[in-house]
Amino acid sequence: MASFPPVQSVVRAMQLLQALNTRPVSTIDVLHKQTGIPKPSLVRLLQTFAEIGVVRHAPQHGAYLLTSRVCSLASGYHGEPKVVEASAPLLDDLTKRIKWPAALAMYEDNAVFVRYSTIPISPLALLHSTIDMRLSLVSRALGRAYLAFCDNDEQDFLLTALQSSKYPEDHCAQDADSIRRVLDEVRRDGYAKRDPGVRPVSHTIAVPVLYANRVQASIGITFFASTLSVPQAVERYLDDLLDTADRIAAALSQMQPSSSPSRRDSRSAAASTPRVLRDRSAGEPAGRAVALAEHEPLC
Repeated sequence: MASFPPVQSVVRAMQLLQALNTRPVSTIDVLHKQTGIPKPSLVRLLQTFAEIGVVRHAPQHGAYLLTSRVCSLASGYHGEPKVVEASAPLLDDLTKRIKWPAALAMYEDNAVFVRYSTIPISPLALLHSTIDMRLSLVSRALGRAYLAFCDNDEQDFLLTALQSSKYPEDHCAQDADSIRRVLDEVRRDGYAKRDPGVRPVSHTIAVPVLYANRVQASIGITFFASTLSVPQAVERYLDDLLDTADRIAAALSQMQPSSSPSRRDSRSAAASTPRVLRDRSAGEPAGRAVALAEHEPLC
């Protein structure tokens, strides 16, 4: 931990860059509402960004947009390359088939962060971009899918840490019993859904990517609440989502031949792993749990 207070001008600059990355063009008013930074400070920061070439001002529209030069700010980051490499074409294929945007999230610092998204190829995307968006482990579907399938020790540690989190979406971790029930439900059903109080305009369902005896990531799809209910989405798309998670695990295995079995292989091989089995021959709807193992550690 630093021995001095954060430099507020740097903090504000980072907040502004993150806000600019959420849409193609931004106005001073929109940026002020999103960041809380005073408008005079926003103008000075934006003029500085324009001077160094990472932002362009379109005065006729009163708008600001990022330039390609901003890509250089992330060019040195090389985290999670294998999981993203394995996932990207499979998530692209999923979105091409079902049209809804899909995303891959990975754990970091008591949350999951979106590391890949098919928003650019989806005709039904709600947001301009979600890359690097922080998602709560206890209120977001992608976070819950990760947390529910962790081993018990990691889950206990994370739930304890989240009780002192400063992020509003983590506040429900204060009710440990309620969150435990939610995580039990996720394990029982085999998928996670977003807390309905978070962005009610849409829903997300998500599943874990299980490989090498641990949760490597979570993947999910997001859809308009006005178009589909969660049960309808589960009925239509859960099998596709589970199959995609399996294919990601298989791709990871091919990238490292000595690795562990894929998600469903791991599930069938370990008696401690909860399973959602579907009686396809009897016409059971996708997502209905017809058999369930004991609630034990997976990772």
